[in-house]
Amino acid sequence: MTETNWFSEDAATFGDRLAAAREAAGLQQKELAAQIGVKVETLIAWEHDLKEPRANRLQMLSGILGVSLSWLLTGDGEGPTDPGDVDVIPDDIAAILIEIRAVRTQIVQRTDRLAQLEKRLRAALKDS
Repeated sequence: MTETNWFSEDAATFGDRLAAAREAAGLQQKELAAQIGVKVETLIAWEHDLKEPRANRLQMLSGILGVSLSWLLTGDGEGPTDPGDVDVIPDDIAAILIEIRAVRTQIVQRTDRLAQLEKRLRAALKDS
């Protein structure tokens, strides 16, 4: 029996994969938009393939949703379980997973902030 890749480039768009990963993570559009610092309308436009996120947002999405960047872009790599293969996760374990994703998001945001500060410091040192 041939295994179907429901999320391959031939079968799904970036928006399809983003929406599937968000749903698999148990997040509403409003929640995910808030976590990555964009308007809900922006996230909806990404899911409908009307707009595309910048590289830094792609990286954040990958981390928050627990999928590889490659999977988000092409459907190849580590992604959520294919439709129909989803197991029921007990509430206490789901809560832990949600908390892990929130911490991962904070780490990504702090890393971006640290990079910005380093860039400013290097510019200030160069000027002095």
